[in-house]
Order: sequence, then structure tokens, then C-alpha cells
Amino acid sequence: MYLGVFGLLLGMFLAMVDGLIVGTALPTIVGELGGLDQLSWVVTAYLLTTAVATPIWGKAGDLYGRKGTFMAAIGLFLAGSMLSGLAQDMGQLIAFRALQGLGAGGLMVGALSVIGVLVPPRQSGRMQSMIGAMMPVAFIGGPLLGGFLTDHLSWRWAFYVNVPIGVVSLVIVGGWIRLGRTERSTARIDYPGVVLLSGAILALTLLASWGGVRYGWGSPQILGLAAVSVVALAWFVRVERRAVEPVIPPRLFRSRNFTLAQLLSFLIGAVMLGVTSYLPQYLQFVQGLSPTAGGLLLLPLMFGMLGVQLGTGALISRNGRYRIYPILGGRSADRGCTGPAAARQGDHDGPGLRAHGRRGDGHRVRHAEHHADHHEQRGAP
Repeated sequence: MYLGVFGLLLGMFLAMVDGLIVGTALPTIVGELGGLDQLSWVVTAYLLTTAVATPIWGKAGDLYGRKGTFMAAIGLFLAGSMLSGLAQDMGQLIAFRALQGLGAGGLMVGALSVIGVLVPPRQSGRMQSMIGAMMPVAFIGGPLLGGFLTDHLSWRWAFYVNVPIGVVSLVIVGGWIRLGRTERSTARIDYPGVVLLSGAILALTLLASWGGVRYGWGSPQILGLAAVSVVALAWFVRVERRAVEPVIPPRLFRSRNFTLAQLLSFLIGAVMLGVTSYLPQYLQFVQGLSPTAGGLLLLPLMFGMLGVQLGTGALISRNGRYRIYPILGGRSADRGCTGPAAARQGDHDGPGLRAHGRRGDGHRVRHAEHHADHHEQRGAP
């Protein structure tokens, strides 16, 4: 059983580490393929399709079997990884990253669903420890591996590196995991909700990318995108209220703590993606550092994020108090992001290290807020 679980964890590891590896290689990718104005879409396309595909993979696992669905997700992810490494221009890379994201949406949810069936409840604590042990490896090893591969091989290996790990996962899961036929159940996929949510997110993304750059803010194109996003979101809310199994159950937002936690998660997640995507560009283009050195300067961020996540989780579990941590995390994130702007020009390592360390502390807002919702539901003080 443990060998099979290891195969599942490898699939989860791919989902954790991919963005961190690719982020360090992005400046080199732009230097070779061009298209700096399209760089954000390399990340956005991946995240957009991942978000859309995740609930579909979950429902598909209930309908057609969790093991087979998880293996299909890995196969699709590896196909996208190979094609991304073979991309000849930025347009191809964006399209293949979108394909990769479709597969990535099933990695985490698929692995966790199989583990839930395969592992007895009394061993769930051990499984959580194993999953937690992957976090430092992914957070710390991802930027370093991305920089090393880009410096010594090619940026294309930032995508190719997924293939051997994914193949090992496929072989182990296919050969050592056996699930009974009772794992399947009936489920309904909320296709209208998925389509409307995807359209709204895509319209908002295009609006933010094109507004003031390609088209004026008052142009018909931008106003049309704004109208599409508003209509799609309004229609999505209406559909979700009537859906039998909605993509996002509206009842969850009746909880003030849940709503606040999601809002803070959104804001901090946006800052985190901005830092991991664009800070390597600053370090390499402006400061003239190599990809490996840029990856090293991301380590304070990762160490700070990991350390405070673990420490905050332990403190909340011990005393049940949580409100102070999001406040401290938000303040730390603000100082970490604005600090480098005030740093003296020419200080190469210092601002990077300080910004990363402080920024890492701030990322705990998401972790603490999720704990806050969990404890609130249990009636914690």
C-alpha cells in the first residue's frame, strides 16, 4: 500500500513544484522566444485551466473511477509538459501550458481522493505528515532546480523534468494500487457553471491585460469585455443557486469567516504569484543575476513561508486563537513588498533577501485564514 501511496504523492509533488520551477526559467524563456507582453499568459493560462478542470476531475473520479481518472490527469499533464518544452514561440507555449493546466487540475484532487479510499482513517495522520514533508522539498527545491536546469541544460528542461517523475508515478499507481468497484458513485457535473465561471475569468483576465496597453480603457473592446464578465458572473451566481451540485456552493458564503478567508486568500495569492513570476525577471534582467542565483534569492521567501505556516498551524491547534495571525501576516506582506522600493539602488543581495523574507511571512494570511474558518466551524474562540 505504501508504495502505491508514494506514487500518488509523486503526482501531488508535480502539482506543487511546477510553478516554482517554471517561474525561475521565465526570464530566459522570454529572452529566447520573445513576447514579453505575453509573459503573464504563460502563468495565467495554466492557472485558469487548472481552476476550471479541478471540479470536473473530481466529479469524473466519482463517475468513472478515481484511479483511472488520476492516471489520465497525469498523462494529460505530461503531454502538456512535453509540448511546452518543444514550443517554438510564445503563442505555442501559452497554448501548451493551458493543456498542462487541464491535467494539473486532476493531480491534487485525484491523489487525495484515492488516498481517502486506500488509506484507513487510523493512518490518516501519517499520510498528512508525508504530504507535509513534501512542502519544504517543493518550496525550497523548486526555484533551485529551475535555475540549475536553465543554467546548465536549457529552459526546456523546466518542463521535461516532469516527465520521468510522472512516468514513475504512473507505473507505481497502475501496478500497485487496487481499488474495488464500489469506489464509483453517481455524480453530476455542473457544466453551465463551469462554462460561465471560465468565461467570466477569461474576460476579466483579457480586460486587465489589454486595458490601457493594447486598447484604451474606454474602447469598445474593453467595455465589451467588462460587460461580458459582469453578465457571466451574474448568470453564474444564478445558475449556482439552482444547481444540484454546484461548482461553488453559495451556502458557503453565508459564513462571514469563510467569505473573508477567501477574499484574503485571493489577495495574498495574487501577490504571491506576482512575486514568484516577476521577481526572477527583476533579478535576472535588472540585477544581471543568473537563473541559479535568482533561485537562491527566492529561498528566504520559501523558508519564511514554510516556517510561519508550520508555526502558525501549531499555535492555532494549541490555543485555538487565530485572529492575530492574519493581521500580522498582512502587515508583514505589505512591508515585504514595499520595502525593496525604498532600498538604495545598487544593493543587490540585501533587498532581495529582505523582501523575500518579509514577503514569506505575509503569505501566512492564507494559511491562517483557512485555519480560522476551520476553527470557527468548530466553535473555537
